[in-house]
Amino acid sequence: MTTEIAKSVTTCRVCGAADWQEVISFGSVPLANAYLDKPGPEEAYPLELISCRSCRLLSLTAVVDPQALYRDYAYVTSESETMTHHMRDVVRLCRERIDAGGLVVELGSNTGNQLQLFQQAGHPVLGVDPAQNLAAIAERRGVPTVADYFNEKVATAIAGEHGRASLILGRHVFAHIDDLADVLRGVKALLTDDGLFAIEVPYACDLLERVAFDTIYHEHLSYFLISTLDRLFTRHGLRAIDVRRLAVHGGSVLVTAARMGSRWETDERVGELIAYEKSERLDTDARYEQFAARVHALRRELTELVRKEAANGKRVAGYGASAKGTTLLNICELTSTEVRFCTDTTPQKQGRFVPGTQIPIVAPGDVSEQPDLYLLLAWNYAEEILQREAAFLDAGGAFIIPVPEPAVYARQKVRQ
Repeated sequence: MTTEIAKSVTTCRVCGAADWQEVISFGSVPLANAYLDKPGPEEAYPLELISCRSCRLLSLTAVVDPQALYRDYAYVTSESETMTHHMRDVVRLCRERIDAGGLVVELGSNTGNQLQLFQQAGHPVLGVDPAQNLAAIAERRGVPTVADYFNEKVATAIAGEHGRASLILGRHVFAHIDDLADVLRGVKALLTDDGLFAIEVPYACDLLERVAFDTIYHEHLSYFLISTLDRLFTRHGLRAIDVRRLAVHGGSVLVTAARMGSRWETDERVGELIAYEKSERLDTDARYEQFAARVHALRRELTELVRKEAANGKRVAGYGASAKGTTLLNICELTSTEVRFCTDTTPQKQGRFVPGTQIPIVAPGDVSEQPDLYLLLAWNYAEEILQREAAFLDAGGAFIIPVPEPAVYARQKVRQ
């Protein structure tokens, strides 16, 4: 499948092999962040997941042109307590190794929230992000930002103008990149000899364990195991020296890499997780077949639950018009018939419509009539949201939590 906007994956972007296991197909789905100003016709692209039998990279079959995805981007880094606390942890973990006052460069820096924390810790910073609307916001916040894609050419220009970086950070952006080799050439061109490259990516192990099928959408081209990343880094003259499992975004890992000949020792956590992946049979077709079967069952159960509640006269709304929410609503074929509206705190989404389902998005304060149930589309912030919405729960409201098994959460009880 090749169009002006999308092309098909043939060889693995990690190891170059071409032996793929077909894992699951969701048909054609609109782009998760392509929110509509008004209901109308939409483009849709294949959303299919495959697994490389050589290195076990999980990949989408279709690569959508980044210009269509990112030049005017609706996703803004969350300023929730959960995410703010997490970003502070990232600063703490990275500063355990990098030079005091060393340059920090961030790929996919969004509106600059993460880099501001490095600035406060005394580091010069530079963001690189192709979304011109978000780069402009970052600049207004005092975070210098290059409105472009990070690659070898851009990295070389940055090194010439700003010097080499002690840390190159990519939080939930590395999985969005098709040409990983070009990015890693850029990393080597920009890093100091003992500099570090740290990436935070969704962990494929958590995707499988939690049946987090809604994290599969067109921006997420890759879903990595540690063993897969280790093979990628080795191929490009780098090596993984540390890994930390994180709870954010439904299960992520922060993986730190350095030059092959650098002074850094490899932490035992790297080998331990690679061994764990082996013990979980993540190198076998059977494990991915099992995942696909669980997704189909969850999808059916969740759709039936929401439709049953709506048919019984319950007013159902979506909580959080996130990209994963777009994916879940489309895959479960839920429309405004079952889900009346979605609330979201992001101004760029309010007054618009969810792609595909065309469900209206409103600000939380604009809800004229409270629903009986919220479908918790932002389930990765469940703990914080349930605390914030204590009054709604006390008044008899409830939340449908979709994964890993559909459940209705009400005050002092959970029913599945």
